[in-house]
Amino acid sequence: MSAPEFSLVTGSAATAEADALIVGLRTGEDGPVLAGGAEDVDAAFDGTLLELLTLAGASGKADDVVKFPTRGAVTAPLLVGVGLGRAPADAPAGGEAEQVRRASGAAARALAGTGRVVSTLSRLDLAAATEGSLLGAYAFTTYKTNGAGKEPVAQFDQLVDKSDDDTTAALARAVAVAGAVRTARNLINTPPNDLFPASFADRAADIGAGAGLEVEVLDERQLADAGYGGVLGVGSGSSRPPRLVRLRWPGGDSPRASVALVGKGITFDTGGISIKPAANMDHMTSDMSGAAAVIATVALAAELKLPVTVTATVPMAENMPSGTSYRPGDVLTMYGGKTVEVLNTDAEGRLILADAMVRAAEDSPDYLIETSTLTGAQLVALGTRTAGVMGTDEFRDRVAAVAKATGEGGWAMPLPEELRGDLDSRLADLANVTGHRWGGMLSAGLFLREFVADGLPWVHIDIAGPSFNTGGPWGYTPKGGTGVPVRTLAALLTDIAENG
Repeated sequence: MSAPEFSLVTGSAATAEADALIVGLRTGEDGPVLAGGAEDVDAAFDGTLLELLTLAGASGKADDVVKFPTRGAVTAPLLVGVGLGRAPADAPAGGEAEQVRRASGAAARALAGTGRVVSTLSRLDLAAATEGSLLGAYAFTTYKTNGAGKEPVAQFDQLVDKSDDDTTAALARAVAVAGAVRTARNLINTPPNDLFPASFADRAADIGAGAGLEVEVLDERQLADAGYGGVLGVGSGSSRPPRLVRLRWPGGDSPRASVALVGKGITFDTGGISIKPAANMDHMTSDMSGAAAVIATVALAAELKLPVTVTATVPMAENMPSGTSYRPGDVLTMYGGKTVEVLNTDAEGRLILADAMVRAAEDSPDYLIETSTLTGAQLVALGTRTAGVMGTDEFRDRVAAVAKATGEGGWAMPLPEELRGDLDSRLADLANVTGHRWGGMLSAGLFLREFVADGLPWVHIDIAGPSFNTGGPWGYTPKGGTGVPVRTLAALLTDIAENG
């Protein structure tokens, strides 16, 4: 489906030309209260707007949407009240911006099929309202042949107090960031019969070329010549051989830092010889969410012209059982020379990531950021909406703080030294899993740490839960691929550009 268009408008919301008008509500101690930005609309209803919204069933709670006809009180024929939740002081992680983002997304979904919409939520936070509207309007309909449903809102007019260079730039950036998230979602939602290593590499190369990036793609012969034992081992069971893609944004004339991005690109994960249960295996089409995120992010860095050199190293493989599959008990020689005993072929992501992280460090970056749908233990520990963040202590805490501020969520987790010994192998330098289930997310982080260059600030973001929504849509989050953590990565790169 097409994406909505966005523009800035000034003046009164009550007299704005539109098919629908969005106002916000909050939950108060004695019921819903009007949020800011809609005072002129309330005046047009002679101060009865809250009463009418309450009669329509408005509660002010997050994701709550009500509609009623305006009967000429304002120019727009339809008024939409959307809940923001609690007052900003009591808001959850991400603060008021996340409330506005989520409310805008809920309203965008509810208004599918509408031509032109004016939002007063942009008066609370323009960037958040724009991101939420564009993400909430997202739908993946490529494979629908029996009717794709209603088209998204065609035009969002974002009300602002004044339209100037600053607000124009804020709108453009928000559209770009949300567009990158949508790119990641499209990749994640593409089924694995169409998105396999070679086709994924082609799509990544096309995205890179379109953004003006430097592009390099290694096929299976080049991977073998260079010694990428992890990528080749994991991909050995599939008839569709692995790839490794490198995308680079040089950072303009005077880059202020260099950042390496690495994302897990398992296009489908059966578990290999250590095969997964059949139930919900279809969700494993999302096992390349980390790769999708870093591909979209490096292209976004170029679009935003961030003064940071950003290089994405993306290993891609399909983990399948066959007569040529790697086995429990095999020893793989990784890129860079370390050896790994494979005890479980379903712990494959860390093997391809290890190769990519060693390669990424050869560029001597100032920071290394890796993200992946790495462990089911992440969901056990933190649920479906909070990523686990591990790595160098100071950088880990910085990344977790940025993730919370964006509303995507992240929680700093330790890498306990006492777990490292459980990765010792009787045959090789280390094993790919421990012999127990305790601290599985942390053990995976410890494994990856073995492949980080000495002294390099690094972080691992486990997005096993947040990257793919298996339930119903909420806020600006659809069912299926979410695009997490693209917004976190974008905010982090911006922070590095500004502060080093």
